[in-house]
Amino acid sequence: MRFLFNILLCGFVLQLSAQTDAALESSPAIAVSPAVTLYTGRVKQFTADNLGNIYVLTPAGLLIKYNDRGDSLNVFNDIRRYGTVYTMDATNPMKVLLYYRDFSMIVMLDRYLNKINTIDLRKAGIFQARAVGLAYDNNIWVFDEQSAKLKKIDETGRQLSETPDLRQVLDIMPSPATITDRDGFVYLYDEVNGLYIFDYYGTLKNVLSLKGIRDLQVISKTIVGRRGHEFVRYTPGTLELKEAQLPAGIQQAEKICITRQGIYVLNESGGIELYPYTK
Repeated sequence: MRFLFNILLCGFVLQLSAQTDAALESSPAIAVSPAVTLYTGRVKQFTADNLGNIYVLTPAGLLIKYNDRGDSLNVFNDIRRYGTVYTMDATNPMKVLLYYRDFSMIVMLDRYLNKINTIDLRKAGIFQARAVGLAYDNNIWVFDEQSAKLKKIDETGRQLSETPDLRQVLDIMPSPATITDRDGFVYLYDEVNGLYIFDYYGTLKNVLSLKGIRDLQVISKTIVGRRGHEFVRYTPGTLELKEAQLPAGIQQAEKICITRQGIYVLNESGGIELYPYTK
């Protein structure tokens, strides 16, 4: 199982480096080094960007940015203005999104965690935004539950595009928790009903029955996450879902994030650790 886990990690890291699938299959295994503690204390949420920085939301109402050595870089202390942060999106380290679902508000921060914009989705005519995510062009994807449409809006809330009413093409309406824009496709993940894949024109390309996966991420065109004590990896278009046992130190994690630097883990005691990759 340890060997299989290392092979999977190799695939994850190499895909982050944009190597081909052929190279993935023939590359040597990459193991995980012992954990490095980056943060100790209580954590409400955390996420990581593709540079290895982590964003820690504390119960005291602070959003703190740390680098991959655990050094504090920046702080945003106006976190409670619109209630509870539902999700954080650090896909682009230059533009971090905070989504306050109870008030239908999006707050945009720059790389220093300075507020650069707010969007009131209600003023944009969106009253039941289930999930939001940053688009490749720095606009914003929103899943509007009321109209059953995936919409793209700009920084002012102006609608740029939308899908047809999904109730006309789906038997079961998705209730996505996350929206991920990656390499020409938009992924809506509903842990109960599966993964819904759209192209940038709003066409529904595929529905995958990948259910019960926590911390789902899309790296290149490969879907990764965990289910129980297993790491899972799936590439659309293939028929094989690859699974491997997680190392003991990650099995009980509250949350994990996969980056080029390694696997970031929010442990049971509230601390955040980094398990670096080692060759």
